[in-house]
This record gives sequence, structure tokens and C-alpha cells, in this order.
Amino acid sequence: MRNASLPSIRLAKRTDAMNPVFVWLIRLCSIILALLIGSLLLAALGYSPIDTFATIIEGATGSSVYLRQTIKIAVPLLGCALAIAPCFKMRFWNIGAEGQITAGAVGATFFALNFADSMPAYLLLPVMAIAAIVCGGIWALIPAFFKAKWNTNETLFTLMMNYIIIGIVRWLQGGPWENNGPGGKGSQKIAMFGDAAKLPTVLGIHCGWIIILVLTVLMYIYMQHTKQGYEIAVIGDSANTARYAGMNVGKIMMRTMFLSGAISGLVGFIIVSGADHTLSANVAGGVGFTAITVAWLAQLNPFAMIVIASLLAILEKGALTAYRSLNVPATIAEILTGFILLCMLGCEFFVNYRLSVHHRKEG
Repeated sequence: MRNASLPSIRLAKRTDAMNPVFVWLIRLCSIILALLIGSLLLAALGYSPIDTFATIIEGATGSSVYLRQTIKIAVPLLGCALAIAPCFKMRFWNIGAEGQITAGAVGATFFALNFADSMPAYLLLPVMAIAAIVCGGIWALIPAFFKAKWNTNETLFTLMMNYIIIGIVRWLQGGPWENNGPGGKGSQKIAMFGDAAKLPTVLGIHCGWIIILVLTVLMYIYMQHTKQGYEIAVIGDSANTARYAGMNVGKIMMRTMFLSGAISGLVGFIIVSGADHTLSANVAGGVGFTAITVAWLAQLNPFAMIVIASLLAILEKGALTAYRSLNVPATIAEILTGFILLCMLGCEFFVNYRLSVHHRKEG
């Protein structure tokens, strides 16, 4: 019998890094693929993909009012993604940003309710911000301490902490802070902030967007050009290697988580002082979970997070307009975000692995 050549497909991890430009082109193509899949879904449901996407873009950027609303959505998304980036780079899976935002909002609200009439804005706002930073940092430090001391599961611990702080806010709404709310006893609401506790506006948007953009630059420098950022990267690659090099892994873990919670707390301050002007149990509004998507899609790159957060904000804001104008399901933004995440994760396969075809003789 004559020898036959049969193909054999092998999967191997890349030993050489791909050109960064080519990597981002692959990721861009994955986003386009996700939008094409979303278009097929819309067509299957009986909606025009072109009209739907045009309405989404128009609803998010078609006027200055729409654009400001879109930016307000993007600001906390970007801020929270920046917060969890150091933890994720360290492979500490902080799923508690939602609770850390809420804890920061509680700290800021305490001073807003009790000192708005006695302190000028230029003093009150920094005090509120510091309180939010401290509260958010401490809330994140709790699971980090248990992880460092007893190696507890940080995913479950940080997730559990979300529900605890949300329950505390609900108690405040119906208890100590309820009497300050509109309608008095039984309203289950907390009073709106006084003018001194509200962030000033710049270009028609609360100045939180400036804070977050400055924070983006600082986070890039911290992650890429500081000793602490290097330690985070080493622990992310191998905690044992970090210990062998003399690093105190537990201390670095707690320091990084405090930083993550502090930034999340600052986001909570921006939300209550710049956007909501009050505190509620839903103050985070899912931002802590959506920010995980932003961080992963951006590959923990702070500047790429600006693009991803803006894209998701456009989808979220525009989807509401598409729902009102075309009766497209309001959840289309979440569906498209899921497709984008799925395709982006799929593209990482081709970034990190190589498929090769070999021929072997048989017979």
C-alpha cells in the first residue's frame, strides 16, 4: 500500500510576542464580527440592523444633550475599570467593585447630609471625596486581609461584600437617614444633597469626567512605570516567584486592594455628588460588574479603557432611544456587549496560540 500523507493539526502557545498593532487589529476585527452577529440577530427578530445602529448612534451622540448623557454613563464605567485593573493584573479577582462604590457613596453622603449647611463647597467636596476614598478602600481591604492571612476565596468574598453594603444602605434609607428624605417617615428615601455637596459642572457635565481622565493618566504611570506596578505584574505572573524575589505578597495584595477600593469609592462620590445628588441602594447601578467587561476588553490598558467605556456607554444610551423609536428590545445593548466580550475572548486565542498543520505518513 502506498504511503498517504495525512494532515495533523497542532495547537501551541506562541513563544514570540505578536506585533502590538496586529494584535489590536485582531481585536478590532472581533468587535466588528460581534456587531455583525448582532445585526443577524436584529434581522432575525424583524428589525433593520442599519436603522437600529443608526438610531443608537443618533440617540447617543446626535445632540449635545444626548452626548452629555452618554459621557455621564461612561465616566463611572471608566473609573471603575481603572479601579479593578491593578487587582486583575495581580490575578486577584475583585468582583466587589459594586460594593466598594456603594461604600464610598455612603461615606460621602454622611458629610453631605450633615455638613452641607455649615461648610462651603470648597471644603465640603474634598472632605466628601476623602471619606469616599477611605470607606471604599477599607471595604476592599477586608477581603484582601482574609486572602493574605488565610487564603480565602476572593471571588466569593468580594461578591458577598456587595450585598452586605447594599443591605446597609437599605437600612439607612428606612432608618437613620430616612427622616431627612422627601415625605419624611416611611418614604424609604434619603434627602437630595444641598448645593454645597454637588460637583460643579464643566462644559455642561459634572467635573467628575476631568477627575477620571486625570486618574487614567496616573493609573497608566502607576502600572507601567513604578515599583508598585512592577510588583503587581510579578505577582500576576507567579506569586511564588514574587516570594522568591523577597516580595511580601500579602502586603502588596492588601495595598493593591485598598487602592482599588479607594478608586471605586471615589467613583461612588462622583456618582452621588455629580449625577444622582442623593444615595440609594442602587447607587452603583451595575457599574461594578460592567466595568469588568471594560477592563478585560481593554486588556487592562487604561487608555484603551476610554474607548471601550465610551463604546459601551453609546450602546447603553442609544439602546434606550432605539427602544422608544423603533420598539427594539431595550436589552439590545447588553446583548451586543455580550457578543463583543465573547468575540474578544475568542480573538485572544489567536493572539496567544498558534495553529499549525503537519503532515504525517500512514500506511
